[in-house]
Amino acid sequence: MTRKNIKRTLEIDEIIKLYLEGTSTTEIAKLSNVSPRYIRMILSDYNIEKRPFGNWKRQYKLNEDYFKTWSKNMAYILGFFIADGFIANDIQTVGFAQKEKYILEQIRDELGSNQPLYQNKQTGVYMLYLNSKVMKNDLMEIYGITPNKSLEVKFPYVPDMYLSHFIRGYFDGDGNINSRGYVVSFVGGSLDFMVALENHLKTRGFEVNLAKKENHIRLYMSGRKTIKEFYDWIYHDKGLYLKRKFEAFPDQNLDTETLQNAKLKKTKQAVAERKKAFIDEYRKSYCIHQACETAGIALGTYYTWLKRDKSFSEEFYKILTKGQLSNQ
Repeated sequence: MTRKNIKRTLEIDEIIKLYLEGTSTTEIAKLSNVSPRYIRMILSDYNIEKRPFGNWKRQYKLNEDYFKTWSKNMAYILGFFIADGFIANDIQTVGFAQKEKYILEQIRDELGSNQPLYQNKQTGVYMLYLNSKVMKNDLMEIYGITPNKSLEVKFPYVPDMYLSHFIRGYFDGDGNINSRGYVVSFVGGSLDFMVALENHLKTRGFEVNLAKKENHIRLYMSGRKTIKEFYDWIYHDKGLYLKRKFEAFPDQNLDTETLQNAKLKKTKQAVAERKKAFIDEYRKSYCIHQACETAGIALGTYYTWLKRDKSFSEEFYKILTKGQLSNQ
């Protein structure tokens, strides 16, 4: 019977696959949050023939110098990595994690690798592990990405011609599109990165709002015309992209000259849709600021609705009361 360890972060089959592919027990132990001795015990339990100590060789291809040369796909992958990638602390490994398998397969192919993906059976998330000292050093030394990137990462230098691809990559990892409320949002833990992203977007004429929470920062844009212009910019001459988010954008075939942000905000149907978006989000998160962001409204608009719209007020307080009772 396999020994149990509640700290282990990789499944047994993932550990065995990594070992059979040439990864050392020390590296697997770091990835699994256990000791090398524990990894060797698992291998013995499953009768896996062990290699001589210190014997390792790369079994899978990889263009280790990929991040040394700019291209639209490299910019996309770099942005995607800052959102959904990780750098191991004590071993020469970088990786990506995503629920949608195909985008990791496309990234893997672009990196010139035939490394198989692994799936966490508990979360359903797919992972791409790449063992490369060169690639790890490039990401850290050229682009300033550290193992604690979620809180510390700074916006790297990106040539202007590749900026839309970089932001599309970051959007596919840590962005969201609410087509009903005409809101695009980004989330991150590094204030430096999010302020720089805000400045880049403002430089290109987008009206951006930045909201700081206790443990994260949200950046969002709203308005029918604004969202269409953002769509046109990040998907122009696109290479890699996440289909789900691309297809979620409204008004894809309309000319931006026919759209107006202000007109949408004043129509009764649009206001009703925003109120519904607010209520739906508040029912999920019990967070007024998050609901305002999802609906694409200012906090003052929420207070106005609460004061002047009886049905909105009743629905809001019904959810609030339910939440309070469930916490008792």
